[in-house]
Amino acid sequence: MSSSTSGKFQRLLRELFQFDCADLDFGIYRVMNYKRGVIETFITDDLPRTVADELRRGPLADQAQAAEDLQEVAQRVRDDLGENALDADGNLAVTFRDTPLGRKYLRAKRTGGLSREALEATIYNHLYAFFSRYYQDGDFISMRRYSRRQRYAIPYNGEEVYLYWANKDQYYVKSDEHFRNYVFTRQGITVHFAVQAAHVEQNDIKGDKRFFLPLVEEITCDAAAGRVLIPFHYRPLTGREELVYGRRNQQEAIIRSALTEIPRRLRGADAALAMLTAERHRNGNGNGDGRPVNFLEYHLRRYTRRNTSDFFIHKNLRGFLTQELDFYLKNEVLDLDEITTVGEEVGEGWFQLLRTIKTVGGRIIEFLDQIESFQKMLWEKRKFITETWYCITVGAIDRSFYPDIAACDPQWAEWQELFHIDEDEDNLFTCNGDRTDRRLTFLETHPTLVLDTRHFDSGFLDRLLNDMDHVDERTDGLLINSENFQALGLLLGSYRNRIECVYLDPPYNTGDSEILYKNEYLFSSWLTLMENRLSLMMGLLNDDPVLFIAIDDFEMVDLCALIDKRYPFFRREMIIVNHHPQGGKATLLANTHEYMLSCVSKTSGRTLAGRITKDGDELRPFKRSGTAASNFRYARPNSFYAILVDAETKAVVGAEPPPARNSDEYPRGNTEEGYVRVYPLGTQGEERVWRRSYESCLPLIGGRKLQCSNGMTIYHRIAVQDRSAALFSNWVDPRYNAGTFGANLLGDIVGSHNSFSYPKSVHTVGDAIFGAGIEDDSYCVDFFAGSGTTGHAVIDLNREDGGERKFILVEMGRHFDTVLMPRIKKVTFTPAWKEGKPVRMATREEAERGPRIVKYHRLESYEDALNN
Repeated sequence: MSSSTSGKFQRLLRELFQFDCADLDFGIYRVMNYKRGVIETFITDDLPRTVADELRRGPLADQAQAAEDLQEVAQRVRDDLGENALDADGNLAVTFRDTPLGRKYLRAKRTGGLSREALEATIYNHLYAFFSRYYQDGDFISMRRYSRRQRYAIPYNGEEVYLYWANKDQYYVKSDEHFRNYVFTRQGITVHFAVQAAHVEQNDIKGDKRFFLPLVEEITCDAAAGRVLIPFHYRPLTGREELVYGRRNQQEAIIRSALTEIPRRLRGADAALAMLTAERHRNGNGNGDGRPVNFLEYHLRRYTRRNTSDFFIHKNLRGFLTQELDFYLKNEVLDLDEITTVGEEVGEGWFQLLRTIKTVGGRIIEFLDQIESFQKMLWEKRKFITETWYCITVGAIDRSFYPDIAACDPQWAEWQELFHIDEDEDNLFTCNGDRTDRRLTFLETHPTLVLDTRHFDSGFLDRLLNDMDHVDERTDGLLINSENFQALGLLLGSYRNRIECVYLDPPYNTGDSEILYKNEYLFSSWLTLMENRLSLMMGLLNDDPVLFIAIDDFEMVDLCALIDKRYPFFRREMIIVNHHPQGGKATLLANTHEYMLSCVSKTSGRTLAGRITKDGDELRPFKRSGTAASNFRYARPNSFYAILVDAETKAVVGAEPPPARNSDEYPRGNTEEGYVRVYPLGTQGEERVWRRSYESCLPLIGGRKLQCSNGMTIYHRIAVQDRSAALFSNWVDPRYNAGTFGANLLGDIVGSHNSFSYPKSVHTVGDAIFGAGIEDDSYCVDFFAGSGTTGHAVIDLNREDGGERKFILVEMGRHFDTVLMPRIKKVTFTPAWKEGKPVRMATREEAERGPRIVKYHRLESYEDALNN
């Protein structure tokens, strides 16, 4: 290609296909490198050949010839009539229009077109304008456009109100899912950036914002193998580091320092040093100031920027760009008014120009879609479980395993760290001969100690699980360390249509929780984050679900619009929570409130309930009557059993264990003692369930809280102090203070290791779940789990009323191991903590009502899937 416009378009295509990343050797870049030769051939050979072929045939060729004829006639006009016959715009002077040569010139001008060079420039300019419109730093998005008509095509089918946002057709990918390991290869040298776990004194850490800090002293270089490893910490700065790097543009200051320190560390490794300090091509450097950079600077900036900016994957890039190209051709290239003016012959050439742009653009779109579709496939792929472990209370484990537990030093070391076992008093960690006996005694007297099976070998785990009947049914909680979109995909396999309650505390998109995406679509990015995950979540819900979502003023309107328009089967209500009564930092107002959206099915008869009324006792039917699967035996076999009733007095005297899960044969009629067996059977004989499982029903019977009518209907008698009222929409009780019962409570539990900001009050979450009427064997899911407040609230509720609610929590990144997991283990051990230490041991009742088994998974990341 000879024109400057074609060269400009070539450079754009190389940027679209990320040719400046050719030295990257991981993930999607490794895949792209296999196709790079094909793409380069297309850019340099196929593309100009296609355009040239179009220009050599049809109306465009005729127009090009007419343009040459016009130039010839114009030159004759100047030669015969003088230089003043034509002005600068090619217009013929009035005095020469009636001359034979003047009339010939006017005819040629009316039928003349663009020259071949001008047509080629027009094609490339349009292609450049179109593709640059939708591309920004590696992503294709609906960029704001400022065309001559100021229009944008939004699909609309006549709805009364239509909700649209810029990134609605994309997947939102969290930054923690990207570039965990970063590898580039050039001139036989492979450089690997890798994040290592940070071991820094907690009290010296300043703030929550994290930075990539290269560990210069730990850089290794294997000259023979041509490998350089540059390790990083990703963590907040210490107080000393803040003095070094300042308080503004800290990551930039870290990079500038690294550009001096890393080459100094590599002195003597001549080949590696020469490669890293060589200047890159000026295009695509990304430093923002146009100056040239070397390879080290380029990759440091790319690594830190991409790891701290979330990004998108288009769900249907081919469809999106094809639709937009059609709109662009009709709106920007085709001009019906001009076609009407110039006539039919020129109009045919115009349509050929449209076809040429569409043909070339379509081939580019096809290449781009192959890359994007591959990333989409990997994003949607169900991720592998890389680890599965169990946290089991010692009291739930057979005593035959105690000698193995007593001998596991890593487990005892964890208990010492988490639970502050007093080694001086019990001599549990000494090497004395009676250490094992002391440990065995300690296990016997502390049934809420939480054993983590990751400290034991696979043989122990297999024996332990085989010894425990119905492990899945006895599991009270599931924790998943994963990006939440991927975790939801995993949960759909086992929990589809089984979840009754969801509580979410998503990022509020303000302050520290602001979406990190690099463009200006702040609200659109947040809506995409929420819509992606809520859409998957819907597949988990049963037919009578309750959904709670905490939010503040900044995104409340958008969230309400999303719920109302995308999920119209929900009835949405709003609760105002006075979570910060002392008032936040005032700009216009000192905010004391936030919101909690409460959503139930429009077909549900559910009423959200508050804590207490002062009316008389209530008799509530003990048999569940809803239509959801959770109301039937096949979904809750442990809640289908016989309640025993004295035939004469109608007193409830006991209950029999549930029959075998799939058995149609079970004892009916009266017992040998003459007691009547009452099963939760429907009017048509369908096998329904009681409101409590067999185990949690027994305390109700012992407390005489079940009674039977003359018609053999079982009722749960709820006394005045137990009865709930209608749930109010304005929560002002001090128990909802997120400072006292959120941040301070969490600090008392996990101590100085708390790195999580702004947790909810455990009572806010607990009262929401309580108000939903979530009962035995029901799951409450939180896939923005944060510090684990939802799990803590479920544990507290079960201890309060003897319920057997279960929880599923999802959290990614460091919070899972540093905050969420320790919190769940600690509140399982005992509910009372101060400054990270237990205030007292759990009571017998708390131990019996606490969680027994909590399973936890780790999933492969998106980047792991790319590398695999």
